[in-house]
Amino acid sequence: MAAAKSKSEPTRILVLGGGYVGLYTAYGLQKMLRANEASVTVVDPQPHMTYAPFLPEAAAGAIEPRHVVVPLRRVLKRCHVLTARVTKIENEKKSVTVEAADGHIEQLGYDILVVALGAVARILPIPGLVEQGIAFKTIGEAIYLRNHIMTKLDEAASTLDPELRKRLLTFTVVGGGFAGIEALAELEDMTRFAVENYYPNIKTSDIRWVLVEAAGRILPEVRETLGVYTVEQLEKRGIEVYLSTAAKSFENGHVVLSDGTEFDTDTIIWTAGVKANPVLANSDLPLDKRGRLEATAAMQVVGHPEVWTAGDNAAIPDLSRTEEDPTATCPPNAQHAVRQATLLAKNIIKVLRGGKPKDYFHKNLGAVASLGLHKGVADALNLKIKGFPAWLFHRAYHLKAMPTWNRRIRILFDWILGGLFRREVISLGQINNPKDEFARVSKS
Repeated sequence: MAAAKSKSEPTRILVLGGGYVGLYTAYGLQKMLRANEASVTVVDPQPHMTYAPFLPEAAAGAIEPRHVVVPLRRVLKRCHVLTARVTKIENEKKSVTVEAADGHIEQLGYDILVVALGAVARILPIPGLVEQGIAFKTIGEAIYLRNHIMTKLDEAASTLDPELRKRLLTFTVVGGGFAGIEALAELEDMTRFAVENYYPNIKTSDIRWVLVEAAGRILPEVRETLGVYTVEQLEKRGIEVYLSTAAKSFENGHVVLSDGTEFDTDTIIWTAGVKANPVLANSDLPLDKRGRLEATAAMQVVGHPEVWTAGDNAAIPDLSRTEEDPTATCPPNAQHAVRQATLLAKNIIKVLRGGKPKDYFHKNLGAVASLGLHKGVADALNLKIKGFPAWLFHRAYHLKAMPTWNRRIRILFDWILGGLFRREVISLGQINNPKDEFARVSKS
């Protein structure tokens, strides 16, 4: 059982999740809390926050992977950071069950709870998906994917089997949202650059990139004309785009699509949507039909004012759209997470000191996506921006949103060095199986 709090002890604030919302909420609290006013504990399975919009550039070698993560303990010096995974929330008992890094189970008590567990990849019941698919949500997956793709180029350059070579050089992305399009564009740029400069026996025409999207358009966050423009730009680069097409099977790397198309591949990148963290289902808090916490516009869980939430796991009313659609909620994107987190810390402080929280209101300023080096699309401030200006806009916006000046400066220097000396495309495939060589030697 979680230990009861003594009246003389500071208010216990427990933050579940160390992503953007969790990090910035805890950071805001540690700056505003008075001495002995409250204690803040942050729980996350990873000791760092990952800025997801930079994952495609990290995977493609434009940014050093370590620079897109923020160490929690370095930034949250006045908070207690616990590396553990949340398994159960019992708000009636003011208790959260966690599994610590060493495997032991622990119950944590609290007075104020912040649920910022984010989202996880949405897995569909497609044969072979779990065995063959590679998600694109974490820095580990981004690093793995980069090394995986570069390893496939190395294998293709050395094989004498034409069918195997074709399979190795076929790369598939499933999902046409921001994550899928940006990952596809950056990684296609990387493979083309690598082949043109370092693989003389592979032609760029040998490489096959395929995008599969079940809906009739891509990038639903921008106006349809920009989605059409993006498809046109991808197809000009030789990328095959299948719209209104579902994946039926991935068994043994054999892709079967709903329109009858079939091909073999060793690389299936799965970005077909996200869902709220399934841990929420193992709680006594109210959920909407999509498994997100039902929240007020002030980011308090409905019926439980001591529980706060924001980000991808929260159904927060979108006050900028509720007049036209009373059920409208904020979409799960970085733009809202950034702004919700800042206000969330201020609201908790206000309530802690007897005040009233402020409702979250943010009119969507638009969206921007990178389509690889020097290419992008933006739908912002009622303007349609394409090409190089949109790409600059994308970099400027996300550099500003990246937490801490330390990381911003490091990323800026990555870009400068990349412009001067070209991107790094070396394969570090051994990092995916570091013990293989040791095991091989031990048997000789």
